[in-house]
Amino acid sequence: MSAGQVGNSASTIGVLTGARGGPTALRIMLGAQLRRLREDKHLTREEAAAAIRATHSKISRLELGRSGFKQRDVADLLTLYGITDEQEREALLALARQASTPGWWHQYSDILPSWLEVYVGLEAAASMIRSYEVQFVHGLMQTEGYARAVTLLANTNAPDGEVDRRVNLRMRRQRLLTQTGGPRLWAVLDEAALRRPPGGPKVIRAQLEHLLEITALPNVTLQIVPFHAGAHAAAGGPFTILRFPEPDLPDVVYLEQLNSALYLDKREHVNDYMNIMDQLCVQAETTAATRRMLSAVLKET
Repeated sequence: MSAGQVGNSASTIGVLTGARGGPTALRIMLGAQLRRLREDKHLTREEAAAAIRATHSKISRLELGRSGFKQRDVADLLTLYGITDEQEREALLALARQASTPGWWHQYSDILPSWLEVYVGLEAAASMIRSYEVQFVHGLMQTEGYARAVTLLANTNAPDGEVDRRVNLRMRRQRLLTQTGGPRLWAVLDEAALRRPPGGPKVIRAQLEHLLEITALPNVTLQIVPFHAGAHAAAGGPFTILRFPEPDLPDVVYLEQLNSALYLDKREHVNDYMNIMDQLCVQAETTAATRRMLSAVLKET
């Protein structure tokens, strides 16, 4: 790693721990740097694992940013990779310390599964969020009443306090859109989400009014894919593409399942989803037509 790269690492800490930053993005960035250092030395994951008394699967998790970093492990790996300059080592060790700092969402760890915690962290660090939704309005665009109705669908027997915390978590995430330097949200919504909403008429009316308000924000774009558009390339279901301000962080595709999620970051996979998203945006109504459609549905409700 060159002196210039070390300087970039140090400056990245400030960028990613700022308005859009968070430990999840830092873990991914540090993992990518450690992977490059290992590959530069032509070492296998098994050889790296032996240096920290671990398994090759742990090295894989570390390099993907799926696991927290211990200072001792990072120090031992840097020694193995031949990083002896104190300035270089300190830059990466400082990054490891920042990556171990709990994000604001840690206070919801009792209701937040680990697979979803990863997404919340990535969302907090993203500069661009592109999403296709079929059944529900995107979580960052939901009203409190709508979010409560969605939460109750999957948590019918949960205590009121737990439901409140789940709704509060979703509302807290929405601060991203109005904070300084917040991400751009570009959401594509299937018309089915408007025609089969959770909650009663009062809930959906408030949600439609909110969509009309929130799309007035300069960093929010909403398009609706109407029924008459016919079949389209995203027949496989909803997905989200996250892009980050730092080149060390690859784009990530998020695919949520019932009790788990998939995170895809291989370029060929991301490109496939990006192409599908671009096709959807062409098939969907324009932003102006979308607003007219929202107003029409609101009058019908």
